[in-house]
This record gives sequence, structure tokens and C-alpha cells, in this order.
Amino acid sequence: MRKLFLSTAAACCLALVASGANKKNVKHQNPFMTPYATQYGIPPFDKITIADYLPALKAGIEQHNEEISAIVAQRSRADFDNTVLALDNSGELFNKVAYVYYALCESDNTPEMQKLSEQIAPMLTAHNDEIYMNEGLFQRIKAVHDNAQKLGLTKVQLRLTDKYYKRFVRNGALLSEAQKDTLKDINKRQAALELSFTNNVMHEIANNVILVDDKARLSGLSQQTIDDAAALAAKRGEQGKWAFTASGATRLAVLTSADNRALRQQMYETYTNTASRGNEWDNSKNINEIILLRQQKARLLGFETFADYALDPVMAKTVGNAEKLLYQIFNPAVAKVKEEVADMQAYADAHGGNFKIAPWDYYYYAEKVKKEKFNFSEDEVRPYFELNSVIKNGVFYCANKLYGLTFTELKKAPKYNPEVTVYDVKDASGKHLAVFMTDYFPRATKAQGAWMSELNSEYNYEGKSERPIVYNVASFTPATKSMPSLLTIDEVQTAFHEFGHALQGMLTQAQFRGLAGTNVDRDIVEMHSQINEHWALLPEVLKNYARHYKTGEVIPQTLVDKVIETSKFNQGFMMTELVGAALLDIEWHKLNWCTGIDVRGFERSVARRIGMPDEVQFRYRSPYFKHIFDNDQYSCGYYTYLWSQVLEADAWEVFKKMGPMNPEAAARYRKIFLESGDTEDAMTQFKSFTGTDPDATPLLRNHGLVE
Repeated sequence: MRKLFLSTAAACCLALVASGANKKNVKHQNPFMTPYATQYGIPPFDKITIADYLPALKAGIEQHNEEISAIVAQRSRADFDNTVLALDNSGELFNKVAYVYYALCESDNTPEMQKLSEQIAPMLTAHNDEIYMNEGLFQRIKAVHDNAQKLGLTKVQLRLTDKYYKRFVRNGALLSEAQKDTLKDINKRQAALELSFTNNVMHEIANNVILVDDKARLSGLSQQTIDDAAALAAKRGEQGKWAFTASGATRLAVLTSADNRALRQQMYETYTNTASRGNEWDNSKNINEIILLRQQKARLLGFETFADYALDPVMAKTVGNAEKLLYQIFNPAVAKVKEEVADMQAYADAHGGNFKIAPWDYYYYAEKVKKEKFNFSEDEVRPYFELNSVIKNGVFYCANKLYGLTFTELKKAPKYNPEVTVYDVKDASGKHLAVFMTDYFPRATKAQGAWMSELNSEYNYEGKSERPIVYNVASFTPATKSMPSLLTIDEVQTAFHEFGHALQGMLTQAQFRGLAGTNVDRDIVEMHSQINEHWALLPEVLKNYARHYKTGEVIPQTLVDKVIETSKFNQGFMMTELVGAALLDIEWHKLNWCTGIDVRGFERSVARRIGMPDEVQFRYRSPYFKHIFDNDQYSCGYYTYLWSQVLEADAWEVFKKMGPMNPEAAARYRKIFLESGDTEDAMTQFKSFTGTDPDATPLLRNHGLVE
């Protein structure tokens, strides 16, 4: 998931500026510089040009600085409305540009956008520093924070005030001027390195191609995968051959289905060597400098390590607490891996395999064992998982049954890419609730993975309100000339997962932007996406969306039973690679003043220390571990996926008892979590819904790691 910690201001009229001329000699009006005239305030992507960003951002920064100066210059005593709320509502133009910029950097990062990022990224970092190191502004925030009781702040006002106060402190407000200058330099350099890291990963994934000229090597691959590879080869001027990149859907298709072991190994090594080939796109130097800068930053702010700094404000609080939870999951998962590998080795031996199972064999032989054990292959169900049906008859169906939401496509709405679909989301009364956008297919200009974010945030205070614009992005298996987009089970669950984030963004009713939607502690934010995955495999939901793309036949009960039966299969591997990555992340950020690190050697030492099985790699190797190295949002925070899984597995017990489609349970969940955002302490919310402290047992049971 991706989320932005930006706030938007109340609409105001801004002067038109000219940034160029079109062929008709009519001045081009910068779309950022006026209120959007589109339905629901959707950014007019069709009118925004690369040339519009810099002038609008510079004007936005200037305007935002004037707003901040006005807050600081007030003679009246600092109170919630004139200081905290004014800050929360400031920066309309700045945020308009930033929202669109961040969206396209991840989703449609063309060479022109990459070049623009080299100018914009440092400006955004510097502006953030100027705000959170503004002594006058901090003193007013501090005055409201320290006098909250005298000022009669409500619980929600106090929470927003406290959140801003802590953010100022964590961004250096208590430092001396010299220390602030040092921190600014660190942040500026770090932003440049993180941008370089991301660009290197995207370049490597798009440009490291496996070229196959012998059709026999394609044995086992689906016709769709073969057709895609032929099309890519032709596009690259290699007609009659087949080209494969290590992008998500293609990589998994090869690793799962290719009978040719050498091709599987080639794919595995192409992917795991991403951005670590010793060339100009190698991220080793970036990683070393990023880690060093984070160490310096943590020390400057009074923490021994960056891990201590990162975990201080969230639910886990300490590194020890995070690691304790991870090992509660890791040890049973590793034990399960041994069973899974033994089954795969037995199968390979019985079918003429004269080799020891290696990491590039795991997906392939897991699929073989699953078929033998359960008489089931994922290829049997993919024809029933057509993307449009999954979304409209699965994801949207559940949202309607649980929360009364309806989705109407806005065919004429502006889009940043033709592959985007835009929906008008309404509640049960027919009232507009949000705009929802989907962008589901891989592109060379799109980052790997799947995420949710926003193009506008929610606001609901004293009779004034704005509704959010939310989007989901993924890289699902695309359609071909012969068939539509048919998803794997994992892709189906990803669609439900990211929509869980979207629900939190769309349903939010928080009073203030800074507390709305996904602006919550990062170790609970994944709870709402992960719990939404449970509905994907409910038999009654499966039967509604899982229809054969040719015949329209509803998925047979025998296949439903097999999908449910095999849902716990291979979970040792899945959890081990996930927890392993979380532990690797923590180990990087526990380092204390280390330089010149051999990245691959460091990974090997961590693997040995934690007991990582030889057959399983970390879910992400460090040189392409974007979660932790392309920004600070999930740095020393990848563990939160597991922390959140403990929470969601426990919360799902409530739905199991009351009924997964029970409207009362859904209404409680909506009110306590999805609508409230960060207006209340996360653990208080959790206990209010479940009535208990979090317990890891349901998670282990759900994944078949304990009886």
C-alpha cells in the first residue's frame, strides 16, 4: 500500500497563469492554478502537461509559506482553530500538485516524469522541512498542546493537536538551528537517493529480458503467457522469439508452470539480481548511504538506532515487541517449510528429478504437489476469475452487501492513463460518497506491486465537507487477443486487499483531514486491507463472481471446496518469506553507525542468524525492497503486515461468530474502524470491536501453522 500524509485546504479562487501556447496560439491555462471544473473535483489529467508541474508547485509552496507565516504572525493566543486547524487546512495548491505528482510517479512514471522528479523531489523535501522546523509555528502548536485542558479541546481536537506536536518533534522541531540545518541536509540527500533507488528498480525490471528462441523451452506455460511473451519479443524487434521480463505476473507464471528447470532458474536469478548487477543501476551504494543517513538522523533526534526511532510512535513501541511477534510466526512457518520441501523432494525424486529442491523449484513443485494431493491445479479455476467479474461481482458485491455501496462507472471522467476506470461511489441513500479509480495492468512506466492512495482527502467539520478521491493500482495478468484478463487466486486476494484500503479511504467520516482515512498508525493500517481478503474465498461470494469467462457457468461446488481446502496449502513458504523480509528490514535499521556494507553478504548473515531455510529467499532482496528504501513510510515497518495480520485474524473471529455477511457486524466494523480513521487510539478501537487483547493464535490457525 501507498498513502500520502498530505492535507488539502478549502477551495479558493487562484489567478490564472499561462505556461505555454498550443498550436492554435491560445494560451494554455495551467490546470493546477484554478479550481478543477470537473465532476467531483477529479484532476483534469487530459489538460495537465509536464510543463505545468514546476510553476504550479513553486506557486503552491509560496502560497503555503504565506499561510504558515499568517498563522505564526497572529497576535491572538494560539488555539485549536487559529493554529492546529489552520495548519491542517493549509496548502491547497501545493497539495493539488503533490497528489497528482505522487500518483503518476508510481503509476505512469514516463521518462519525462522521471526527469521532472529530479527537480521536484528535493523541493518537496525542503518544503516539508521548512514547515516542521519552523520555530514560530512549533511554539504555537506547542502552546495549544500544553494548554489543551484550559482551551477545552474535544477528544478529537486533542488527538489532532497531539499528532501534529509529535510530528514536529520527530521532524526536528526541538533541535538547535545548526542541528536543523544538518537534518535538512540529511533529508535532502536521502530524498535524492530514494528516488534513484526507485528509478533503478523500475529500469532493471523493464529492461532485463529473458529471450527464448526454442519453443520447446516453453513447455508447461499457458497459451496466454506464451502469447504475451511473443508480443513482447515482437515489440522489441525479435519476431519469432519469446521475451520475458521479471514483472510480477510473468515471473510467477514462469516459476509456477515452466517445465524447463533452466528457464525457471534464469527467471529466478534475473529477478533476485535486480539492481544488484554491479552496473550503473546497482542499488548497493544507494542502500549504504540511505542506511547511514537514517542512522545519523536517529542519533540527531535522540535515538540509538533508526529502528528505535521508527517504532517509537506506533503500536509496537519497541523493536523487541516487533521481533517477539515475528518469531511467534516465523518458527512455526519454518517448521512447516520443512514438511513442504520434503513433499516436493519426494515428488521430484519420484518423477526423475536428480537434484535437490532449490528456490526456483518451490512454486513449480508446490503446484505439482497440490495437484497430486488435492487433485487440483490453479489453472482449473483461473477461467472463473475474469477480472471484471472479480471486481464487479466480487469486490463491489461485498461492499454493497456489507456497507450498502454502489459503483457507477464515470466513462467521461479524466484519467491519467487509458487503462484507468473511474467510478462514482454512493452510499445506501444514493448520496455521493467518493470517487474510486482502478488501474490494474502492468506497464513499463508503472512500479511493481499493488497499492492504494488518494487524489483528495476527506473533510467534515462545522457544516463543511469534501469527499475523497481514492485509487487502487496493481499489475494483474493482462488480457490477450484470445482471452480476457484471468486472475490467479493470489491476484484475486490482492484485489480484495487493496480494496480494503480503499474502503477506509472512501468511508471515512473523520472531522479533520489529518485524522481521515488511512492516516492511522502504520501497524494497524494493513489490518483493514487484510481482513477484506477473507470475503474473497467465502463460498457464497465465490459463487457470485467466479463464473467461467466463456460459458458464464458458476464455479462448481467441487472447485469451491478445493479452493477452500487448498487455501492453507504452502503457507509455510508464504509466511517464511514474508516474515524473513520483515526481519531483514529490522536488521538493516538496528545497525548503529555502519558503513561500507556488502549488501549480499549482510543478507546472508541475517538469513543464517534467523534460520532462513535454504529453499526460501526473503520476499524482497534489499536492492529492490522498495517498501523500505524508496521512502521512510515502511522503513523498519514491513513487520506491520504481520502485526496487522494478527489483528485482522482476531477481528475476523467476530465476523465468524456473527456471520461473515452479518449487517450488524459490518455496521460495527464500519463505525469503529472505517469511518473513524485516527480519531481514537488504535488499540482502543481494536478492543472495542473484539472485546479482547490481540492474540496470534487465530493467525497461525488460519494459515495452517498450528492445529
